[in-house]
Amino acid sequence: SAPLPLDPAVRVGELENGLRFFIRPNRRPEGRAELRLVVNSGSILEDEDQLGLAHFVEHMAFNGTEHFEKQELVNYLESIGMQFGPSINAYTSFDETVYMLTIPTDDGEVVSKAFQILEDWAHGLSFDPVEVDKERGVVLEEWRLGRGAGARVMDRQLPVILKDSRYAERLPIGSPEVLQTFPVETLVRFYRDWYRPDLMAVVAVGDFDAEVVEKLIRRHFSGLVGPDDPRDRPEFGVPGHAETLYSIETDPEATSTSVAVLYKRPAERDAGLAGYRGLLTERLYSGMFNARLFEIGQGEDPPFAFAGAGSGRFARDTEIYQLFAGVPEGG
Repeated sequence: SAPLPLDPAVRVGELENGLRFFIRPNRRPEGRAELRLVVNSGSILEDEDQLGLAHFVEHMAFNGTEHFEKQELVNYLESIGMQFGPSINAYTSFDETVYMLTIPTDDGEVVSKAFQILEDWAHGLSFDPVEVDKERGVVLEEWRLGRGAGARVMDRQLPVILKDSRYAERLPIGSPEVLQTFPVETLVRFYRDWYRPDLMAVVAVGDFDAEVVEKLIRRHFSGLVGPDDPRDRPEFGVPGHAETLYSIETDPEATSTSVAVLYKRPAERDAGLAGYRGLLTERLYSGMFNARLFEIGQGEDPPFAFAGAGSGRFARDTEIYQLFAGVPEGG
C-alpha cells in the first residue's frame, strides 16, 4: 500500500493560479528539450453545439496567437530547424489536449520564445474568423479521410462497448454538421471555459538548468487568470453492467474478419507500489501469452491469421482488457 515515490530529480510545483509544473533535467540527448502544455480538457467536455471543437481549438493554435500572426508561429519554429510533426505537434483526446515542442537548448533566446509559445497556446489564441473558416475545410477533410469501413463499424460498436456513457457520443473528430456551421463565438466559448490555469500543467524535460526553466514558467504563466465563475470540470465514467453485451457488424468495404472479447474494469489510479507491481505482472502475462499465440500462428494450418491480448483505455476510469483474433475469410 506504500505510495510510488517520485523521482527526486523531478521538480514539481504549483503556481497561485493552480497551474502545475514538472521539470526534469536530462542531459541526453545534448542540447535538446521536450516541452508540453497539458490541458485537462478534451472532447468529453463539449456542449451539444460544440461537437468537434476541442479538436478544432487545437488546430487554431497554429493559426495565429497574441505574439504570432497566422503562419508566423510555424514559420519561426521551422526557421530554427524544427519540423511540423516530429518536433511541433499536438493531439486532442476525450479527456485532454496536449501541445508538444522539441526545441534546441543551446540558444537561450530560442528557449525563452518556446515558453512564450506555450503561454500563447494557454490563453492567447486569436480565432481570426477568416482563419477559422479556412480551417473548417482542413478538419472536415480529416474527418472525411477517417470515414472508411473501420470507422463505420466502430460507430456501431462504441455505443455497445461504452454503453450509457458520454464517451460514445463525444468522439474527438466531432460532427460534420457542427464543424460546417458553428459560429466563432461557440469555439471561443469552449476555449474560455476550459483553457484555464487550474486545468493546466507545463512539463519540461531536457538538457537545461532547472532553475532557469522554473523562472521561465513562473514568468509566463503566473499571470494567467481563470474565469470569474468557472464551470465544474466533471468526470464521466463508463457504467458497469451485469449482462454480456455483444455487437456483430459488417461492412461491404471491410477487408478482414475479426473477433474480440473485451473485459471492462475500473482503472487503478495512484495505486502505489502494489498497483505498479500489478502493472508489471500484467505486462509479463500478456507478453508470454502473446508469444504463445505467435508460435501457434507460425504453425501448420493455424486457427487464426493473427491473435493477441492487451490492455487499453477508452476512458479515464475504465480499462479494457482485450483478447482478439483475425480469421481467414469464411473461417
